[in-house]
Amino acid sequence: MPQASGVYVPNGSGGASHLCLRIADLVLAVRSDDPDLRLGVDEATAAFLVPDEAADVAVHALLGELSQEIQGERLFDSGSLWQLYQVGGRYLFRFASHTSGPVPYKVAVFDPQFTTGEVTLHRPLHCGSTPAYPLEWPLDELVMLHLLAGGRGVEVHACGVVDTAGNGTLFVGQSGAGKSTTANLWRGREGVQILSDDRIILCQDGDTTWMYGTPWHGEARLASPTRAPLARVCFLKHGARNEIAPCTAPEAAARLFTCSFVPFYHRSALEFTLAFYDRVARQVPCCELSFVPDARAVEFIQSLNA
Repeated sequence: MPQASGVYVPNGSGGASHLCLRIADLVLAVRSDDPDLRLGVDEATAAFLVPDEAADVAVHALLGELSQEIQGERLFDSGSLWQLYQVGGRYLFRFASHTSGPVPYKVAVFDPQFTTGEVTLHRPLHCGSTPAYPLEWPLDELVMLHLLAGGRGVEVHACGVVDTAGNGTLFVGQSGAGKSTTANLWRGREGVQILSDDRIILCQDGDTTWMYGTPWHGEARLASPTRAPLARVCFLKHGARNEIAPCTAPEAAARLFTCSFVPFYHRSALEFTLAFYDRVARQVPCCELSFVPDARAVEFIQSLNA
């Protein structure tokens, strides 16, 4: 079973260990009452650690003996690492890998609103001397997706760049479209901040759409816990020269949806996401950006924002 590394959160009073994360203004709290289960996170996730706060979702982590079989209705199978079941009105995630064999290395159970949960790590696979992150990806992202789908926001496959004026540009695209390339072109420029090179969360407050960084970075390994108002959406496309083509609102909403992470097994989540992108596409300029992967692409975007 993979173990977290990099940051160690020491045991608290009574042998408890806990950590608190804030992602897109949503707080995930994890605690362990087992002295053999110390909690830690990787470097990217460490940037999202905060002092104890009122939690949107509270998770209890423990060690236990897991079995191969799961009793319940299977709602979704990722085809690789995880499956989702409905068991007695609750949601159960089962995680298994080639390394762990047929027995899951982790099982997580949440209430229907994803406000409380319990994560059990398979004790025989746990290395007691190494801190573990019970919400290790993809579980932390899956929890966030379900919280967002309850009317809070959406997650999109995109690179988020904040210019010197504090305005955010969302560079949207599937794998290979050039998100990490774009992030590296902007990287290191004075006054510029990159929220993520791969996954961005969008939330709305009145007429303002905010884009937030996430811990789930791409090849450029860029992740920031901050946010910025969304000023422009660019759908990435490799081209022979730098140019933009405006998108209609329906076209932009559809393209955003195809690059989204949505619990597709939930009708209400689908309806909310479609309505969310319709509002974004009507409030924020959207275009297709054909670009050459060099410094001229940055200068071109800066000229649009001038």
